[in-house]
Amino acid sequence: MPVWSLWPWSFSIPWLENVHVRQSLKRDDAVINRLTDHKDDASPGLELEALRACASRLRGRIISLSHARKAPHLGSCLSCVDILVAAYWTALDINPACPDDPKRDRFILSKGHAALALYCTLAERGILDEELLNTFNTSGTKLPEHPAAGGIPGIEAATGSLGHGLPIGVGLALGARIRQEGFRTVVVLSDGECNEGSVWEAALMAAAQGLDRLTAVVDYNKWQATGRSNEVLGLAPLAEKWRSFGWNTIELDGHDMAALKSGFAEAENRNGKPTVLIAHTIKGKGVSFMEDDNNWHYRIPTADEVKSACIELGLS
Repeated sequence: MPVWSLWPWSFSIPWLENVHVRQSLKRDDAVINRLTDHKDDASPGLELEALRACASRLRGRIISLSHARKAPHLGSCLSCVDILVAAYWTALDINPACPDDPKRDRFILSKGHAALALYCTLAERGILDEELLNTFNTSGTKLPEHPAAGGIPGIEAATGSLGHGLPIGVGLALGARIRQEGFRTVVVLSDGECNEGSVWEAALMAAAQGLDRLTAVVDYNKWQATGRSNEVLGLAPLAEKWRSFGWNTIELDGHDMAALKSGFAEAENRNGKPTVLIAHTIKGKGVSFMEDDNNWHYRIPTADEVKSACIELGLS
């Protein structure tokens, strides 16, 4: 199935019936081909322009599916897209042709409410079947609003009950060291998730065990469901907290692809400590009327809003 099968026109949104729009989107397939041509490589190095184009396309897909399947948590999905692209196209050693390879790197999306962003990324990377993605949030689907365990390629754990992903990641990293396996474990957390005591227990355990094949990424978009993250609990100064817990700590712009690529590379420097990337992000990134607006934690976009968003993303 072509990668564009899940874009809005398959959901009968009239504006995309325009032939000029279709032709424009078809011309953009050249960028996708540049990305998917690398699917046989474990960790393809893609130029920044292609990575940014991939992120824009993913945002468009996410917004379209949110509308079509009436799925919330759109703002949280959009804030982590660049992190996912940098991870899956520059850092993680995963062969799409063999996603269950025991030697593969492990990725856990601890902020499971952003599952739609992960599903779309896995499909784009060739790990998840497009037909399966098209069942997202439908009755009987294997792809619900939060990731579910059960043999889905690329889904290492059921998450969404916040605070569980990092402890699981610590277990994976520790188990790999005990078995003398060299795979890397990457866990993406939300900033609001850092309210959970289990996150800090896991952080202490990882530091005590010197798990330097473990990388955490905090999607620091400054919002959680009920308010500003630093007003709900005193997270700031967040980087200093992680550093005091014994982690290598790197602060960066979570939408700067070059910074993300560099951050993941730096985290590979094995010095006996786990590494955390404090990625400063914007909730709803990429669409002006969604950015930094916490209403999009639960709001579903209308057909007109999908159209406007795709235009802003350069997809028309």
